Amino acid sequence: MQTPTMPRVPLAHLPTPLDPLPRLGAALGGLDLWLKRDDLTGLAFGGNKTRKLELLLAAAQTAEADCLVTCGAAQSNHCRQTAAAAARSGMACTLVLRGDPPPRVNGNLLLDQLLGADLVWAGARPLAEAQAEAIDRLQNAGKRPYAIPYGGSSPLGAAAYALALTELLAQGPAPDWIV
Repeated sequence: MQTPTMPRVPLAHLPTPLDPLPRLGAALGGLDLWLKRDDLTGLAFGGNKTRKLELLLAAAQTAEADCLVTCGAAQSNHCRQTAAAAARSGMACTLVLRGDPPPRVNGNLLLDQLLGADLVWAGARPLAEAQAEAIDRLQNAGKRPYAIPYGGSSPLGAAAYALALTELLAQGPAPDWIV
């Protein structure tokens, strides 16, 4: 199967490996079970959102954006990977986060800061409203923001998983089920 071509910024170590799970497969009734290791994509400690960000970052560059704006929870893997993608590409990043700042910064939130992301706390406001306000502030400051929806869930994000399927099929026999 030929992989479709789409504008993308290479961020991930692809293809991610497939690991057999013989004991779990046996425990589930003798299945030939495999795990696609998207935790090994490589960008800021890995994760499946890197696939989406390769396409979303390409779209942002095509739009001549100079900053990425996305939203999520304080410990969001998507936000961490967006901050890393922005840093790697030389773009600024604003993360609009649910709620209020925690008393201690740790985990993904600490990594977001180390990656140079500007953190905006939504408080009690809906994330979409707070993200729109952050975009307006950036535009008023002369920036060219590119909005990435929560979790990178968009048509481009979905296309990234269609590309992941072609990658999976190129790695071996077609699976009966994908979960």
